[in-house]
Amino acid sequence: MLDPFRVLDDQLLVSLDGTQYFSSQALHCQNCLTRQLSNGHTLYYHTAITPVIVCPEHAQVIALAPEYIMPQDGHNKQDCEQAAGKRWMTQHAATLVPHHVTLLGDDLYSKEPFCSLALQQGFNFILVCKPDSHTKLYERLAFWQAQGAIAHHEQRRRKGRVTEVTLYRFINDVLLQDGKHARSVNWVEMTVINAKTGAQLYYNTFITNHRLSAENVAQVAQAGRGRWKIENENNNVLKTKGYHLEHNFGHGKQYLSATMLSLNLLAFLFHTVLEWSDAHYALLRKVLARRQTFFEDMRALTRYMAFESWHHLMDFMIKGLKLESRLESKLGPQLNTS
Repeated sequence: MLDPFRVLDDQLLVSLDGTQYFSSQALHCQNCLTRQLSNGHTLYYHTAITPVIVCPEHAQVIALAPEYIMPQDGHNKQDCEQAAGKRWMTQHAATLVPHHVTLLGDDLYSKEPFCSLALQQGFNFILVCKPDSHTKLYERLAFWQAQGAIAHHEQRRRKGRVTEVTLYRFINDVLLQDGKHARSVNWVEMTVINAKTGAQLYYNTFITNHRLSAENVAQVAQAGRGRWKIENENNNVLKTKGYHLEHNFGHGKQYLSATMLSLNLLAFLFHTVLEWSDAHYALLRKVLARRQTFFEDMRALTRYMAFESWHHLMDFMIKGLKLESRLESKLGPQLNTS
């Protein structure tokens, strides 16, 4: 099931991003982060990194274990997303690296310590890299541009009624920062414009350890662009499509809030796997397209009725919606929903 997600010569793309799942000016616990508000009050909140496997060509994402951003033993400074990202890499490298993983992330991650640790742990990376936070790198890029050393590549494709022109500029082996032990990275700029109007449709820049060439630069940049799926297909789905990620299911004194988020992520993971592996579930999700509708129907049924098994529940819903013929055409004559 993971094979269709592989790009860049058998790489899996894992996108990292932090998201807030609780905030309050009154309720709090010892693991809350804090921020002073302009009105003088203190905001207590919880955040976590919620990594997912993504693919530019697939709508689904695959949820992985989160890393909670919370006070760490032996540290006086408040925990942050960068530190949590490093912990996550260290903890999960042994499991993920054998699957050939390229990490994706926003500009927050494109710093030398994170890149070095990623390579040390066996990961590859494609990370957003903005000029205002990487002044030394962009000074070097300006120098190499003046020398004519930055390569160019162009692609055109039809997208609906619009012809898109994608322009790539790229160079290998540029120092990310100053210093004797500065790391070399490869840099790519991606600009998408409307061929007819000249309007800019997309722009971003990335650093990566993947060697860039005219043959692979488009694939590398598209992979980097795919990091947005962690927002649209993961965090936003969890917050607005029936999972109620930001709802206080129970705060507790230490770990209850994090435990509730873990259960929510496990549910989301199971729903993704079920869409691939359970024809009954997949059909119901297609017919009941809104997740909220599907969840509300299940909640109502299981509140008033007892079902012998998951399959019993799925069969009951399929019969109630008169979908047997559609299921039989999908599964063939071996179907038995008795």
